[in-house]
Amino acid sequence: MFQVRIHGRGGQGVVTAAEMLSTAAFLEGRHSQAFPSFGSERTGAPVVAFCRIADHEIRLREPVMHPDAIIVQDPTLLHQVDVFGGLSDDGYVIINTLRSFHALGLSEYLQRFRPERVISVPATELAMEHVGRPVPNAPLLGAFAALSGLLSLDSVNAAIREKFPATIAASNVAATSEAYRIVRQTIEEAAHA
Repeated sequence: MFQVRIHGRGGQGVVTAAEMLSTAAFLEGRHSQAFPSFGSERTGAPVVAFCRIADHEIRLREPVMHPDAIIVQDPTLLHQVDVFGGLSDDGYVIINTLRSFHALGLSEYLQRFRPERVISVPATELAMEHVGRPVPNAPLLGAFAALSGLLSLDSVNAAIREKFPATIAASNVAATSEAYRIVRQTIEEAAHA
């Protein structure tokens, strides 16, 4: 079973991201579940959502305490919430930011993870460019697909099309596809460095 924990703030589409990730897995013939955990239900409050993906029925219902991947939609949470809690050294880390890990104060901490599994993506900027709103959830799912290889970009985009009306879906698919391309390009450049 592969477990994902998504950290963000209310209004950033954290819960929707988990739902679309679950739908993408389902579209690939897997079992999946998505559910949120709210501390407070107001815009801007920290929100956590979870997604489990497996090749068999999922019977667990508790929060994901030991994720295989974390997605951080809002980097201001990095020093406010234990976003890395329970993540193994083999885990995947995706952070929505234009800033370097050094500028975020994470360079030493992130050294414990495999470098090819840690990436930053300018998801908010991609969302603004394509969607016109600072909602980074869809681009981060494209980044997750590119980094983990767990899901195809086609499945993620199909889940987005299933979730949103056509015009909104099209702009989100464009942002997601660009995030996927950026991460794949970064991985290829690192492999040749």
